[in-house]
Amino acid sequence: MDLRADHFSLFGLNRGFRLDLSDLDSRYRDIQAQVHPDRFANASDAERRMSMQWATHANEAYQTLKKPLERAKYLLHLAGHDIKAESNTSMPADFLMEQMEWREAVMDARNGGDHHELEHLHNRLSGDVKNRYEELAQLLDDAGDHAQATDRVRRLMFLEKLLYEIDDALASLEE
Repeated sequence: MDLRADHFSLFGLNRGFRLDLSDLDSRYRDIQAQVHPDRFANASDAERRMSMQWATHANEAYQTLKKPLERAKYLLHLAGHDIKAESNTSMPADFLMEQMEWREAVMDARNGGDHHELEHLHNRLSGDVKNRYEELAQLLDDAGDHAQATDRVRRLMFLEKLLYEIDDALASLEE
């Protein structure tokens, strides 16, 4: 195993946003079985350290590739595109207005204890996020348009955070 290999190469996968997650899971389990530190219990210190590095690298690669947003960020990184999430917070005005409306609706439903409305918002937003991931797959895998993909990733970061907030609101109402 080459610790310098990119995450896709590590698992013997083609670079791309669209992945068969069950195939990824299977390949991950195969690699973990080969490099798990327990297999090296009687090995030298150097071999045990190397096993730990391999296992850690495989786990980090798996965690990145199994999550669509992290996978997209990683693909953009490999292509030399930094999303600059921390320093570039500018977004189109219409997208920001949409975010404000979503957040207001979530806050109203949460404050009103409206479980049904929160579920409705979650379902609507989940559908929107799914469509945006399909668009992102086309930009990354089909068009190779990294600039547009970077913009879509930044938008998806906002939407994923909003989904998390809705989930949190639903959980707080169930307590």
